[in-house]
Amino acid sequence: MTVMQTTAAATERARQRAPEAPPEEGATRTDICSAPPRRHPRPDGQDRYTISEVVAFTGLSAHTLRWYERIGLMSHIDRSHTGQRRYSNRDLDWLDLVGKLRLTGMPVAAMVRYAELVREGDATYEERRELLETTRRDVLERIAELRDTLAVLDRKISFYADAGRTPVSRAPHEGESTR
Repeated sequence: MTVMQTTAAATERARQRAPEAPPEEGATRTDICSAPPRRHPRPDGQDRYTISEVVAFTGLSAHTLRWYERIGLMSHIDRSHTGQRRYSNRDLDWLDLVGKLRLTGMPVAAMVRYAELVREGDATYEERRELLETTRRDVLERIAELRDTLAVLDRKISFYADAGRTPVSRAPHEGESTR
């Protein structure tokens, strides 16, 4: 079972329930991303990918995939009868989420902690939410810093665009050289 996977029985029960029906006791919720799911190369049930195929789909190296498994960021990767890793569509979805978390700047240790919490089940929703909210705050701070940096770049670009059109002699801005 992968980190993001629910039990087959719970999934089937969820499909059979009416939309307004309350969740059954013991049913497991599926942890999904808000972004629309990527199209998988193969349909569920026929989704057994080798490590080289996953490398081609994700752009990650085989070394990175093995490292993710070794540190606990990915767990329960199926193996063929010869011991080769066999990844599923769920594993591809998880790797997509991990990629998004990496882009946020979330430390690897925090991503591993998140993976552990997911494996521990529904009782960890609060801690998962807190971890993601902390990461979200960090992302918003980074966005603000990048906006400030972008404004500085825009001013400099505008300055040089204007300077190229107007051959007026003037004193340099603070921090600019006269060359």
